[in-house]
Amino acid sequence: MPQKTKETPMMAQYNAIKKDYPDAFLFYRIGDFYELFYDDAIKGAQLLELTLTARNKSATDPIPMCGVPHHAAQNYIDILVDKGYKVAICEQVEDPRTAVGMVKREVIQLVTPGTIMEQKAATAKSNNYLTALVETKKDQYGFAYTDLSTGELKVSRLAGADAVVNEVMSLRTKELVANHEVTPQILTNLTKLGVLISYQDQVDPRAELSFVTQGLADLTEVKVVEQLLMYLTVTQKRSLAHLQVAEEYEPSEFLKMDHYAKKNLELTTSIRTGQRSGTLLWLLDATKTAMGGRLLKQWLDRPLINATQIKQRQDKVASLMDHFFERSSLQDELTKVYDLERLAGRVAFGNVNGRDLIQLKTSLLQIPKLKAILTDINDGTFDDVIDHLDPVSDVADLIDRAINDEPPLSIKDGNVIKPHYNQKLDDYRDAMKNGKQWIAELQAKERAATGIHTLKIGFNRVFGYYIEVTKANLAALPEDRYERKQTLTNAERFSTPELKEKETLILEAQEKSTALEYDLFTAVREQVKQQIHRLQRLAKGVAALDVLQSFAVVSETYHYVRPTLTKAHDLEIVAGRHPVVEKVLGEQKYIPNDVTMDADNTILLITGPNMSGKSTYMRQLALTVIMAQIGCFIPATKATLPIFDQIFTRIGAADDLISGQSTFMVEMMESNTALAHATENSLILFDEIGRGTATYDGMALAQAIIEYLHDHVHAKTLFSTHYHELTALDTDLPHLRNVHVGAVEENGTLVFLHKMMAGAADKSYGIHVAKLAGLPDSLLTRATTILAGLETQSQAATVETPTLTEKVPEKTPASAAAPVYQVAETPASDETDEQLALFDYQESNVSKPELKVLDELKELNLMSMTPMDVMNTLYKWQKRL
Repeated sequence: MPQKTKETPMMAQYNAIKKDYPDAFLFYRIGDFYELFYDDAIKGAQLLELTLTARNKSATDPIPMCGVPHHAAQNYIDILVDKGYKVAICEQVEDPRTAVGMVKREVIQLVTPGTIMEQKAATAKSNNYLTALVETKKDQYGFAYTDLSTGELKVSRLAGADAVVNEVMSLRTKELVANHEVTPQILTNLTKLGVLISYQDQVDPRAELSFVTQGLADLTEVKVVEQLLMYLTVTQKRSLAHLQVAEEYEPSEFLKMDHYAKKNLELTTSIRTGQRSGTLLWLLDATKTAMGGRLLKQWLDRPLINATQIKQRQDKVASLMDHFFERSSLQDELTKVYDLERLAGRVAFGNVNGRDLIQLKTSLLQIPKLKAILTDINDGTFDDVIDHLDPVSDVADLIDRAINDEPPLSIKDGNVIKPHYNQKLDDYRDAMKNGKQWIAELQAKERAATGIHTLKIGFNRVFGYYIEVTKANLAALPEDRYERKQTLTNAERFSTPELKEKETLILEAQEKSTALEYDLFTAVREQVKQQIHRLQRLAKGVAALDVLQSFAVVSETYHYVRPTLTKAHDLEIVAGRHPVVEKVLGEQKYIPNDVTMDADNTILLITGPNMSGKSTYMRQLALTVIMAQIGCFIPATKATLPIFDQIFTRIGAADDLISGQSTFMVEMMESNTALAHATENSLILFDEIGRGTATYDGMALAQAIIEYLHDHVHAKTLFSTHYHELTALDTDLPHLRNVHVGAVEENGTLVFLHKMMAGAADKSYGIHVAKLAGLPDSLLTRATTILAGLETQSQAATVETPTLTEKVPEKTPASAAAPVYQVAETPASDETDEQLALFDYQESNVSKPELKVLDELKELNLMSMTPMDVMNTLYKWQKRL
């Protein structure tokens, strides 16, 4: 009968370690493999596509297990972490040959989604942020984030759960560290968004904590940074010397965009594909270094609102555009600069190898060349950048003296340190070289003495040095010349006392040489480690230079111009283009458009058929503003722009699956966010507000929102709509102007002009667009018939004018819901049965405004109007009379 599995000493050790890491896969080192047991093995085999086997298969309850080779473990770890899991790496921490009893094992690192150090080429230009959150009182949070691979560390205070979610989503973080004092609901919502929540409640005082928090005065910020660093200390179990001093930031110091706006505008990720291609980042990224690529993304996430800082960037871009040859030389040198930030992180982490140090040396050797090129430009714009370009020549010299130019990947197998760097190492190498020379001479001597020309002296790790003679030649071997050592199928192996003695000398020198090389390498690494903060400062300077040259290259390639920044509220863009669409279509195919909004014009009401370019026009303005405020030139022939403080968007239709809100509810909530938080310095893009409900409900809400924006918010607003009835608002709202996208009908076919024109669109083209989409002809014919019938009915219908009956508050509080309006009907006249002679009048008894109304009435083409057109026209006349 099968025996129940007994807990062996090894499994007892495994279980004890696993208790401390219940939420992680435990990679338990046994020999050359990492093994997984129990539930880790069952789930791991499924996720990693491994063969699931068992320990003690004959027992009634065999232990499930699976394993991966230790040399290939990183790939499996990456797969698990990419899927949102943690991996605890448990190593043998003593030599099995000298261990008494069970080999001692410990977890040397906990790899989590937010603490990945080994970056792949595909993600070199992306940050991997680990975030932390503390809650001091209701809706007041301390928030910090770091990229462990670069050492970047930022901290802020945030008000409200929405602000926290927005920061987490904007940073695209995969893991957040909280304590158990944080309100559970916000953590639950973040989990639904795919963020892994880790907990760190205990914080012990440590020297490195005080170092990174030295510049912080706010106790909440200190608390959240200490919590973040404590988690890193506990999980990584190694030096964090590369972490930079925590830098305080305030979201309001940058152009604010929530993550919905960034998504809608496709700044870094395409809505359709989820990829980088087709985004503003894709267009602007001509960077040559990984550091520059990451900084460009950071600048896009947080455009500037300080005019002086923007102009400083513009000056540098202009200078680089004026100096083509110097810019070309800069690009050549930047191409040879490796990722200084992450190399510094690897040095501090202790996982840097010889090739990494050679990359570091190569990068540092380019810095004097970069400085020389910038000095040659000689216009003063790059003086601050030159100050950041410290070549750290002492580190470059050290690496050049110590490390071989082509070292092996492993730092434990020798051949890493250069000759003449250490005398003792040279002596060992000389002994090995002479010993091997002696071996070669012995082989020649023995061949001559025995007459066996195939005799050879070889080496393996088990038997050491040996003399090998094939069996065909054994008869020619003098008796008792050698001592037999090993018998093979086709040969015999021998040794001699003299060979054994030399073997001892050679192997001892080799072993000591390898150990000494490792010690020398770690000493070099420690010296480089002392200069990490200089390397990081240098990296920032190189990254900024890289982004600025990228702006210059893109601006020159696509003929962008430098915008003029104004403190007034005038906005003028002449022949503006959507930068990404233009790149995809080609310059010759893209039709440019002006955007003009003087100080008195705050709202552009945009009408026109679907597919004509209304949304493109709106996004074009937002992207132009963002490009201007990161310091890049913009796609236009001339531009004057105010500096915006916020951008709000309501573009596209999507349900909020996390909170269970419908498309229309999301639309109203996003609209309310803009109404509550926008200022006169903000930019608002509202696309088709109100279409998610009944026609008259939607139209009433759209009109009320426009009026509220006009009367109380005063932000620059682009409002596109299919409710043509709203275009009559320009007579009553002095700061609103109608524009439309041109389209013409040729032989029953709709042709889009993609050109923005003054005034309102004359009609809707829904059926024409349906025809372009390829709907069946019979269906289109039927739709045309139905439309004609509806229009005939609507012309006979009684028209009633909507009026606002509830007074609008002066400003919606930040926490309030969107303003509520009631639409009332104007009572019909009591004299409905009296027939009016519309045109039977005496001019002498009628005022000029009345005459103008009557003239307009004569010219009115009722057959081309919808009921709402008629209603708004009557309302307009009533106001004028």
